[in-house]
Parts: sequence; structure tokens; C-alpha cells
Amino acid sequence: MADENSDKKKTSEKVGVYVCHCGGNISDHVDVQKVCENAKNIPGVVKVQDNVFMCSDPGQELIMEDLKSGVIDRVVVASCAPDLHETTFRNAIIRADGNPYIYEHANIREQVSWVHHGDQATNKAIRLVAAAAAKAKRLEPLEPFRVDAKRHVTVIGGGVAGLKSAIDLADRGIDVALIEKSPFLGGWTAKWDHVFPTDDKASELISELTRTVLDNPAITVHNCSQVTGFEGYIGNFKLVITREPPGLGEYEDEIAKMSKSGREMGQFIPFAGVCPEGIPETGEEYTIETGVIVLATGFKPYTPRKGEYGYGEFEEIITLPDLIRIIAENREKGGGDALEVNGRKIRNMAMIHCVGSRHIPGVHEADEEGHLNEYCSRTCCSATLHAANTIREEHPSTRVFDFYRDIRTYGRGHEELYENASNNKVVFFRFEAQDAPVVNRNTGSGAQPLRITVKDGLTFDEEIEVPVDLVVLAVGMEPNNVSDLVSMMKLPVGVDKFLLEVHPKLRPVEIAVSGILLAGTSQAPFDIGEACAAASGAAVKASATLAKGYVELDPFVAEVDLQKCNGTGACVEACVHEGAIAMVEMEVNGEKVMRAQVNPALCVGGGSCVAACPGNAINIKGWTLGQYEDMVDMIVSDQVL
Repeated sequence: MADENSDKKKTSEKVGVYVCHCGGNISDHVDVQKVCENAKNIPGVVKVQDNVFMCSDPGQELIMEDLKSGVIDRVVVASCAPDLHETTFRNAIIRADGNPYIYEHANIREQVSWVHHGDQATNKAIRLVAAAAAKAKRLEPLEPFRVDAKRHVTVIGGGVAGLKSAIDLADRGIDVALIEKSPFLGGWTAKWDHVFPTDDKASELISELTRTVLDNPAITVHNCSQVTGFEGYIGNFKLVITREPPGLGEYEDEIAKMSKSGREMGQFIPFAGVCPEGIPETGEEYTIETGVIVLATGFKPYTPRKGEYGYGEFEEIITLPDLIRIIAENREKGGGDALEVNGRKIRNMAMIHCVGSRHIPGVHEADEEGHLNEYCSRTCCSATLHAANTIREEHPSTRVFDFYRDIRTYGRGHEELYENASNNKVVFFRFEAQDAPVVNRNTGSGAQPLRITVKDGLTFDEEIEVPVDLVVLAVGMEPNNVSDLVSMMKLPVGVDKFLLEVHPKLRPVEIAVSGILLAGTSQAPFDIGEACAAASGAAVKASATLAKGYVELDPFVAEVDLQKCNGTGACVEACVHEGAIAMVEMEVNGEKVMRAQVNPALCVGGGSCVAACPGNAINIKGWTLGQYEDMVDMIVSDQVL
């Protein structure tokens, strides 16, 4: 397939191929020895080695020794997905004083052993290894390029994760801009009463965090503000910030509380948070230049649709956040033998788990967009049991009936909540998703206004009716609507609508857009401790990124051959990343002409410009057309098998 238009590069004849068993994940379905024997016949391959775990220290040492001794000068590793261990093997090459970009990866686990069996798996693995070796022969040592990085971080979101991330960054000597769209700092944590499992007051936690933030001169807080413009790249982002008064009726109750309390700015307002600067009377717009962005955009509680467990149809049906506020109001009034709601004493109360979480297609009704929350919100069980224990201990005449699918009190100290609930005589009923509790008006005997009917799995599916005064729906977490940021910054979003990290274990706070990090419940349901841990992780990653004053980026970007470029601009039209490639005036052979120029900091190596260029004037470093052609030639070659 190679022709005269292919890039002519010097090829290596010293390729080493290293095949991993992956502890049986690969070798149980792929004949590794046969793969190795075939690899020995590939032109340019001088060393073939297999190992049970190539990613282990002994496995990496095999590669490093062969590089140091000069046996090989190009490396192919056939193992699991490159997003797991490509960095591992590149770092091993660096430790052997080699160039990390002389490396090629063949994925023979996810693409082979996990989806094929027998001869089909082995034959496919042989061809993938052959293709990787063919490309490796034409790999050239590359150098990462540097861009200056402004030692400044912008944290978007003033909840507990945003506050914690800002504090950690400032402690590392980095200037921080904290952007919060509401007038208040604290997020949803400020709307709780006490937190589990420590039973600390949420107001004290938020007050301590906000006091630390507001007292730190390295942190500038912008409340009532949103990001409305975005451009740039890692180390050099430019954000347009719009600060304006809240909309009509927005935060009305919270602002009224602040005015009524007469408290000074910076003091905690119950179930609102801390207002750092007051409420702006007019709008303004300004620009922030920043090196890294941390997204701590938070969550919102699920809002049940009308009729879901009777929500919106019966006034006696509320959500768990509503109940938490009611508990606090009762405590403020001095409590009582029974919980009071709207002047009514609650004798029987029901709590229903998994409302807005763990949806099952075909069982639960999708929203207007056809979406179901199939994930577990993780924190609801503990929060529900914490509230149940509080009620039983502070209002012993209020009986609590707990209707659950599964109890998932997974955190340290959380299991005790379940044990305490049992000791506090909370009555449990277990139901299946397809036999969820049915809430109706009580038309029978008793003074309770509602009746719950359920098949109880704890009593062998006996149908039970429970008359109750109040039903509390333990609603799950949903991500806040950040569609404007997603569109503006080209952020990846998972099927659950939370922002999507690169890898949950290897790169848990990074997303595919370099220089933008995740913190807290913007990426998944977390409790407060987990949100703060993730925020600290984002702060560490951000500070490490900016520590040198510059950022090194992989060189897999487009490269223009000015001798072939004829200035059609087709590449600019094809590129989906604004600013990555542009037509500029330059002098070529003494003539002023328009030619394509790549901004390597914005280019992601997508390759659409390569396909669009009529003169074959563009290649992607590390993924040239000639390398592709050699890979295809080897895949279809008869000498492989």
C-alpha cells in the first residue's frame, strides 16, 4: 500500500516484542507461545519475550535491560488496554535513558482474549502484534513540547469540595479564584443539620471552611458569578466571568433569612450557607486568566415526579432534605415527645429508600428525556438511617417504618447507623423493585391519613399494610445542570450525566481535556469525606501541574509540511477544535502566502485535518500515514501466520 506520497522515514531493525500473560487473563484464551514464535518472523524484530506480568517490576526490567545493552531501540508490548499501562512502559523506557515515544502498544486483552476464544483469539493477537511491530519500525524519537503555565487555579463551585480544594491550593502557594453561582458558600452541606457518622453540626463544618477561605489572601471569592466565556489551553486558560443579581425569586428564602437575622457578611445562615460579599445590585463582566480549572459543580437532590409514591398528590409526602430541615426546626422549638410537621404530631412515619436511584429499565418510568438513574447514590441509606435514629432518640413517640431494597451503609462508622436503628426499634420492610410500596389515602380505620401497602421480603412476601402520618422519600443524587460548561469546554459526560474522569483508579480526578480537573460530586455521588478527599486530590494534581511554571505535553499533534501545503484551508474547516489549526500569512521561498499553522497546545491529534488535506501535507506525529500503511500491510500479509 505504501506509495510515493507516503512519509519516508528511516526504519529501525531492532524492535523488541514483549508479550504478557496477564496472569491468565490473556494466556487462558491466547496461545502466547505461538504469538511469540510468529513475532520472531516479523521483519525488524530482534527480540521476543513473554512474561506472566509485563507491568510488574521484573517485566519492566526485561525491557530496560535490552534497551541499555543496545539489543533493541524500539519497543512493542502486547498486553491489556494502553490506558492502563502505556504510561508504565513509557516511564520504564525513560528510566533506561530511552525516548518514551519509541514505544507501541498492542491490546490483546480487551480486544482479543476478552472477546475471542481458541484459534480466533490467537490468530487475531498474532496480527495485532505484527501490526504494532510494523509501526514501531517507523517510530521516531519525539520530544514533548512546553507551554508556559500561569500559577493560578480557578475553582468552579463553592460547596464543600470547592472550598476544600481552594484551601489546599492556597496552602501550596497558588492563587485561587473561587466561582460560586449562588450568593452563598457551602453548597448542599450547608443545607444539612448534622452529618453522619460523627454527628457534627454542618453549620460548624461550613463555618470553619469558609472562614479559612475568606481569611486567606491567596483566595478570591466571586459569588453570584458564572463562567460565560472560555478559551485557551492548559496553563493558559482565559475565563469570562459574569456576576449579576440573583433572578426573581431565586434564593428568596435564603436572602430573607440573612436580612432577618441581621448577621454580618461571612456568618453562617442556617440552611443557606455563608454569604461572603453580599448581593450585587448590578451586573458586571470581567476576565480571569488561569492555569488550571477545578470543577466542583456539585449535585442536586432528585425531585420525584408527580405521583411517584404519591409525591405532589398528598401533602403528607416529603423528601429527606425536607425532613432534615423539619427535624432542625423541631429541635429549635425545644423538641417534643413526637415529631411535629405543620402543627401535626407524627405518630407513624414511613421512610422509602432508593427514590431516584437504582432505576431499572422496564420497571421504572423514565424522565421526559428518556433517562433513568440506574446508579446507586450511595449516601442515601446512611442519611436515611441517621435521620431515623435522630427521630427515635429525640421524639420517642414517633414510630419509624423503613422500607428498603438493600441497605448499603458502606463507609467507616456507617454500619453502626444500621445497628443503632435496629436497637432504636425502627421497623424494617424489604421490597423488590418490581413490588415497590404503594402509597394511598387511608380509607380504613385509624387517624393516619395515608396507608402503605408492600410485599415484605423479610416475611416471605407477606402483603402488609402500614397506616402512617408522614412518608419520607429518600431521594438520590443527580449532577447539577452544567450543560453550559459542557458545551463551552467540551467536557466528557458519562451515561449517568455526571462528568467523566479518564480512569476511576489511574486518573481519578482528570478528564480528557488537559488542565481541567474534577472535585467532589461533579463526577459521582460522594459523601462529605469522599468529596473532600477528591477535592484534595484535584488540588495536588493542579499544584503538581503548575509547579515548574511550564507544562510538558505529548507531541502527538499535527505537523504541516509547508512545501506540500497549498493553502486551501480545508484542514481548518475539518478541525473540530477551535484554534488548533489556522491559516496564517508566511513567507515560503521568498513569497508571502497563506499556509496552515498548528497550535500544538490546542491540537489533540484527532487527524481530521490529515484526511481533509488534498495535498497530503499534514501528518500526526507518532501516527503518520506511512505508519498506518505499514500496519495494514502487515495485518493482511501472508507471512504473519
